[in-house]
Amino acid sequence: MRSVVTGGAGFIGSHLVEYLLDRGDSVVVLDNLSTGRIDNLDGMRDDPRLTFVEGDIRDRATVDGVVDGADRVFHLAAAVGVHVIVDHPLESLRTNIHGTEVVLDATLAAGASLLLASTSEVYGKNTADRLGEDADRILGSPLKSRWTYAAAKGIDEAFAHAYWQQFGLQVAIVRLFNTVGPRQTGRYGMVVPRLVGQALRGEPLTVHGDGLQTRCFSFVRDVVPALVAIAEHPQARGGAYNLGGSFEVSIGALAARVVELLDSESEIVLVPYEQAYGPGYEDMRRRVPDNRAAKSLVGFDPATTLDQIILAVAGQARHDRAGAGAGAGASTAGAAVRG
Repeated sequence: MRSVVTGGAGFIGSHLVEYLLDRGDSVVVLDNLSTGRIDNLDGMRDDPRLTFVEGDIRDRATVDGVVDGADRVFHLAAAVGVHVIVDHPLESLRTNIHGTEVVLDATLAAGASLLLASTSEVYGKNTADRLGEDADRILGSPLKSRWTYAAAKGIDEAFAHAYWQQFGLQVAIVRLFNTVGPRQTGRYGMVVPRLVGQALRGEPLTVHGDGLQTRCFSFVRDVVPALVAIAEHPQARGGAYNLGGSFEVSIGALAARVVELLDSESEIVLVPYEQAYGPGYEDMRRRVPDNRAAKSLVGFDPATTLDQIILAVAGQARHDRAGAGAGAGASTAGAAVRG
């Protein structure tokens, strides 16, 4: 198969690229490196089946050139991270809406199939016990930049579904719930690598709000095979599927577990949302996925525990600290590079 991965130098994208190469695909990565890192493709860049193109998904000519001849496209490129969305709402909206439309058009023209990566953010403030794919969306005011990511991703899904209905585009949608693992960075507000990094540096662990908000964390290496299986399943076309962790934990309890597992002496500090993100920020009190549709379709049953996830993130962080500066000035030679 010839696969295209937009956002392939990002956290999840790089793991997907690695998985596809291991399966024998040739892979073209399109990434503008705004949040992705070329270093995430280390260990793969000598593979002649990998091509990296630095470019923007809003550039139709670039996207057309990348997608031409592809069998399938995995669309993961997006403006992500709380700080990015809150600080740059207009740029984020343009990337997440217009960029997705460009990718949809190019994929349709190429006769390829598409997997669209969406997010649990589309459920907004819905605190239902188990969020099913047909659950109501409850979003805050459109005048609050906090909700622009959720709104844009909802529009992306509507676009994808309309392309399937009107043009027959072979597209499936996955909604990711707090995917975590090596290569994820805390720079953009991702909570597990941020807390792990603080613990390893002996800094206070900053928990936003009262720490009682709950999430379900899933390990990237549990999620990536499910992405590919859903992309390949003919019954997935036109549908959306949750992919999330199987255990619920409060952020305060997560921080405490990080401290305990890493034998850290760091204290845990509560930081008001207004201080972390500015006035008017809103959070979800609870977000728990119903994974039954994905389990029924492709057998998705995440087994990695929270402790294993924390230790994997910590292992990567320690490795990165030990090797800091060792790769300075390294070129992108190895993978073919265009753009």
